[in-house]
Amino acid sequence: MKRLQPLDRAAISLITIFTVLIVLLLLSGDRTVPQVRDFNWNNQQVGAENTAFTLEFNRTMDWEQVEENLQITPPLEGKASWSGRRFAYTLTDQMPYGTEFQVQLANILEASRGSRHQPKVMQPFTGEFQSRDRAFVYLGINGEEAGRLILRNLTQDEKTVLTPKNLYVVDYRIYPLGDRILFAANDLKVQEQQDFNPQLYTVTTGLKIDAPDLPATPTSDPGKTKLVLDNEKYQILKFELSQDGERIVIQRSLRRGEGLGAVDLWQLTNGSLKQLEGVTGGDFLIAPDSNTLVIAQGEGIALLPLEKQQTGEPLGFLPQFGVVLSFAPDGTAATMLRFNPDYSRSLFLVTNQGIQKELLKTKGSILKTAFGPQKQFLYGLLTQVQPGEEYIENPYLAKIDLESGQLTRLLNLLPQERTNISLAPDGSALLFDQVNTEGVEESSTLKLLPLDSDSQEPNLVAAGLNPRWLP
Repeated sequence: MKRLQPLDRAAISLITIFTVLIVLLLLSGDRTVPQVRDFNWNNQQVGAENTAFTLEFNRTMDWEQVEENLQITPPLEGKASWSGRRFAYTLTDQMPYGTEFQVQLANILEASRGSRHQPKVMQPFTGEFQSRDRAFVYLGINGEEAGRLILRNLTQDEKTVLTPKNLYVVDYRIYPLGDRILFAANDLKVQEQQDFNPQLYTVTTGLKIDAPDLPATPTSDPGKTKLVLDNEKYQILKFELSQDGERIVIQRSLRRGEGLGAVDLWQLTNGSLKQLEGVTGGDFLIAPDSNTLVIAQGEGIALLPLEKQQTGEPLGFLPQFGVVLSFAPDGTAATMLRFNPDYSRSLFLVTNQGIQKELLKTKGSILKTAFGPQKQFLYGLLTQVQPGEEYIENPYLAKIDLESGQLTRLLNLLPQERTNISLAPDGSALLFDQVNTEGVEESSTLKLLPLDSDSQEPNLVAAGLNPRWLP
């Protein structure tokens, strides 16, 4: 008989010990306590695009008890569902921004596993999350703030000038997490000569966003500016940023040489700039899928692919419409403008199911629209033609019920003023600017119209232009 070596004896001893422990564990039963293993919103900053959270347990639970005992403070309306060991809660109402929430569960039994098994009570659970700050960006107009991007955080009661003194911002778009802003700006000396020749830049906002199911944005001080696209060979006329922040489409014209003045579209992705071959047309947007270009072509709207851009037939063509005003954030609907033979204008709701519903017909203008977060209402900047020989359009802010088509006038604005509007991502307020051309110098104020209260009086929040809420 072969004699066992010391290593063999040690291995056999360990196997014997583990076998005894396993047998004892099986005989004594499962002593672990039911508990929440993961809460995907825990200590996260949640935005309007986040519509459901999940709780993952180490056991299958009595899900009806979980639904009944779930406490969210302050309350958030929603509906429950479950599968396997995962419980999901989908919001049916919009989450207010600038709010801290707490989720609690206690005194809930695991699911029964037969008559001989006594269900155990779960370990109490408490989780916390918060919605993003109520914050917006605008263009300053006074003194050293003139032409500079300014961040106003209402939740933290902070104001931050983002862009440097030597750049005069002419337009901007906000990245999806609000941590950066893409903007076009002239050198201040060029701007003083009233020459339009901007370059594209990005600037950091200083906001650190920990969003569910996404890597945290790196901490960065506000105001870090980076050149994205220069103006040496081409003049930048217009640009759009995709909803996912991965693609920029730029309208440019050649500044010198053969083809001088020709206008083309280019797209910038992953640092690579390519011309969109065979694409001609006018005003354009990027659809919420971030892969489709929506552009006015001839007497209609064309939908062109961007992911594998090539010449040929568009993805779709809508000959009856002339302008795309806005998209629902989930991409399922858009508002479009039709110009009628009688010189009136019609506002249409167009869905991805092929529905085309006329919401409004007017002799005035339909300037801007924005979908409410639940797609129940549409908010817009419209005008009404004033009676009389002199043609005057009186602008006003309105709300349209997308189901019934009923229009509610929210606020009358001063005649003939240029106005930009921005709807808060939680649907709580409309932000707009009011330009005053009376007097020696033009001035502009930013006002906030609450939509979640009975008050219809706007609040003065800053002096500036072109406000946009952060996502």
